[in-house]
Amino acid sequence: MSKIKIMDEILANKIAAGEVVERCASVVKELVENAIDAGSTEIKVDLIEAGTKQIKVVDNGVGMDHEDAILCFSRHATSKLKTEEDLFRIETLGFRGEALASIASVSKLSLKTSTGGVGTLVLIEGGKIKTVENTDSRRGTEICVSNLFYNTPARLKHMKSLYTELASITDYMNKLALSHPDIKFVLTNNNSTILNTDGSGILLKTISSIYGINVVKKMIEVSSSDNDYDITGFISKPEVQRSSRNHMITLVNGRVVKNATINRVINDSYHSFKPDNRYPIVVLCIEVDPTLVDVNVHPTKMDIKFSKMTELEELVSKMIKKALHNLTLIPHIEVEDDVEDIVINSNLSEENTIRKPVYVEQTLDLERTSVKEENVSYDIDVVKNESKEDNSSLVNSIEEIPYIPLDNNEPEEKKVTFVEDKTTRLPEMYPVGLVHGTYIICQNEEGMYMIDQHAAKERVNYEFFKEKLGNPVKESIPLLFPITIEYSNNEFMVLKKQFDFIRSLNFEIEEFGLNSIIIKSHPTWILEGYEEESIRTILDLIIELKDNFSIEKFNDKAAATMSCKRAIKANENITIEEMEHLISDLRHCDNPFNCPHGRPTTIYYSKYDLEKLFKRSGFDILK
Repeated sequence: MSKIKIMDEILANKIAAGEVVERCASVVKELVENAIDAGSTEIKVDLIEAGTKQIKVVDNGVGMDHEDAILCFSRHATSKLKTEEDLFRIETLGFRGEALASIASVSKLSLKTSTGGVGTLVLIEGGKIKTVENTDSRRGTEICVSNLFYNTPARLKHMKSLYTELASITDYMNKLALSHPDIKFVLTNNNSTILNTDGSGILLKTISSIYGINVVKKMIEVSSSDNDYDITGFISKPEVQRSSRNHMITLVNGRVVKNATINRVINDSYHSFKPDNRYPIVVLCIEVDPTLVDVNVHPTKMDIKFSKMTELEELVSKMIKKALHNLTLIPHIEVEDDVEDIVINSNLSEENTIRKPVYVEQTLDLERTSVKEENVSYDIDVVKNESKEDNSSLVNSIEEIPYIPLDNNEPEEKKVTFVEDKTTRLPEMYPVGLVHGTYIICQNEEGMYMIDQHAAKERVNYEFFKEKLGNPVKESIPLLFPITIEYSNNEFMVLKKQFDFIRSLNFEIEEFGLNSIIIKSHPTWILEGYEEESIRTILDLIIELKDNFSIEKFNDKAAATMSCKRAIKANENITIEEMEHLISDLRHCDNPFNCPHGRPTTIYYSKYDLEKLFKRSGFDILK
């Protein structure tokens, strides 16, 4: 008797659901992407208990007729692929024809849809169609998914907490909104609005709805193209950082994708502009011929392969580096008005008092929604708080954010045209003193600057050492007393493998007995008095890199390590002349704004902000 049997369709759909429907966010993803493919301009997602009780997606797309409303729940039923050739030129977000069948097999689902005439209502439980009837309906589709995984207890048991599920849904909805700024997206949970975009088609405005006004003010517009790729989008200034890579968002032909290589290129482009464990906010929209990418890699359709990856890497890297090099990246310390209304003259009318607007800032890598009101930050648990009144600021504030939120009273940040003269990047400033033996105070007609003398000297040293390591001169200095260093046998083997490279740097190195080396001369740029320390640092780095050794990595790490040890220390008083010399050296650096580890070298208070601090701004009585 045959042991092999064909699975029935419901069982097959339940198994397929394990790949397609992993959690509540998977359901939202598939349903919203279908709504986008249907040509919708407005999409609303309503959740109950973070989607664990109910997920409702309503759109104004083309809708479905009676026959399609039934057929769409069959496995591998799709309107997006008709021939095998279509698979190599996918221009829609969905194409597998598995999502609706998989979702229906593990939930209780209702579909209400219409193409503009008589609508169709379909009720399904556990993959079995219970009811199909005509109904009145507007043009578009409404899908309601209830009790997800009610018939698969093992999957239900592994559901995450309500907040984790909601955070995952919010994260993906944010990315979808960024990928389609021309579509109005609304996301609610327990009647509280979490996301509300206006569908204006302006990407920067969508970024404002998600990240808030303060982030938008610090975004840089970028664009680049070649014969295969067109890239547009926004990148944050280095001072805007997050703890997760999740905010480096890549969109390919309107599809949200995850690509570790692109994320690495983006992060590497910010090298030395920020700490290595912090990440920028980046939204890149990549347009490419569909034949050059493969999205049919995984059922989630988020993994993607590029045919010309090297060209894309170079394009992204050059674009971001050029954008960063075109700006003065000194953090501007903005002084906010007091929390209470400022009323100094009692004769001022109420409309003349200064009031600070309320903004909403959503922080995606935290496990709560952060609402920033005036100078006080509150955390609102959007899952547990079911009161619409309590969350009124969340519901309404996003719509109040203006498009380009610049204060007309503040000087707009100056953009620096990219030229060969590096000194134009850091403004002329004149030192007037030193605070705590660490911070140099400078001034010019624009305002006041504070320079961290250790960070500034680190940057100067770093670029000096990196240039010397990358362009070794055939000159060396013999040591009066050669330096002998002993290593363990495994360290010695690693070091011996790189003897040729070490000699190319103009070190005279030889074996000296068992597992030992002797250095008889060193390059001229090694600082006097630091010879042995510098040599040990360089050799230790070669051993540390081991099999991952590359000249580029070595040069960067060696320069960063030596620059820190040779820099002016904190609490070390220097003269005005030494300050002027340090500032001059800093102005000639390729990146004068950050130390090699990403910390800022300089911060800036505008004259306007200083006047606000001392209540001199806007009131004649104070002048």
